[in-house]
Amino acid sequence: MIQSNSINDPAAAIREATARITPQLIALRRDLHAHPELAFEEVRTAAVVARELGRIGIPARTGIGRTGVVGLIEGGRPGPVLAIRADMDALPILEQTGLPFASTIAGKMHACGHDIHTSTLLGVAEVLAGLAPRLAGTVKLIFQPAEETLGGAASMIADGVLDDPKVDFALGFHNQPEMPTGRFGFVPGTALAAADSFDIVIHGRSGHAAYPHAAIDPILAAATLIQLLQTVVSREVKPICPAVVTVGAIHAGTVRNIIPDQCTLSGTVRTLDETTRDVAERAIARLCAGLEQTMRVRCVLDYQRGEPVLVNDQALLERSVAAVRAQFGAVIDQCEPSLGAEDFAAFCAHVPVFHLRVGASQKGRSDRLHNSDYQPDEACIGLGVQALSRAALELLG
Repeated sequence: MIQSNSINDPAAAIREATARITPQLIALRRDLHAHPELAFEEVRTAAVVARELGRIGIPARTGIGRTGVVGLIEGGRPGPVLAIRADMDALPILEQTGLPFASTIAGKMHACGHDIHTSTLLGVAEVLAGLAPRLAGTVKLIFQPAEETLGGAASMIADGVLDDPKVDFALGFHNQPEMPTGRFGFVPGTALAAADSFDIVIHGRSGHAAYPHAAIDPILAAATLIQLLQTVVSREVKPICPAVVTVGAIHAGTVRNIIPDQCTLSGTVRTLDETTRDVAERAIARLCAGLEQTMRVRCVLDYQRGEPVLVNDQALLERSVAAVRAQFGAVIDQCEPSLGAEDFAAFCAHVPVFHLRVGASQKGRSDRLHNSDYQPDEACIGLGVQALSRAALELLG
């Protein structure tokens, strides 16, 4: 509930409402952190979200995109529909933080801060529920599964998350451990990369390690191909066009004295524009074909296009950045694009979007996402609640 003495001061109203609920949001975050769930397994997390929305008085729909949850806040006047999205899934990482609320499930961890995101959006839900009479429109709260596998957004969209009521624009956000807590960031235009993946199976002919001439060595061919793949960026992509090709896994053989029948490579391609994306895909296919001729192997390439680049809508960006400044002052900075990927980009094809970066670094630490010792500053939860609530208030004001 918004107190009457701050009703004409939106910054104070949001700040006071957030301060009252921050302790429970931190407790909620710690509970989610201790019980991480991987992509499309977020059954407990979804139940917690639905429970909390119900406590606030917000009707919730579950099972959207398999394990997603959607809540609606109706404003006091008619107007557009604003979606705010948070992701819920964890990563297959063994936690090494030693925190008292560390993961209780071996090999699973919230190492990307999606527990932070879920708690933040629940805080936004509670603040905006108190501000609902001031809203001209509807806020659709989207709690999304499976961001880490880049499939959850598409799954929810296929289940109609952008319809009934039809979404007009959408906000996303992410904690940023390289930014100080209390700072926010934005990127005009293209902000995050398209992320494609590939699996390459190189078929050779097995044989004894003492008689390599009688075999065809797929490991040697794989080693050659790994080096050649790095020429895609250095020699085929324009130097002014960011791109990266990474081989993240290689599997072959079982013992040291046998040349195996095959070797499998798996990796990713990240680009910031469609032309570069096409160049990279064609080059990898050509290098695989050439390897067959030069190394006598058979090369089977499975190249999968993932999410597109995430492009911020300029008008939505400007209004959202102005809202953050109105709430906090000069605490938001223009940032560089990143070759990291985010499946919030799937919303770009349907509605204007803006993706906000929320500083989350703890003093004295140098954390990075997807790390087994990742420890974001929990103060970013309340700050994110304030920023997103103010943006919603201004966009639907």
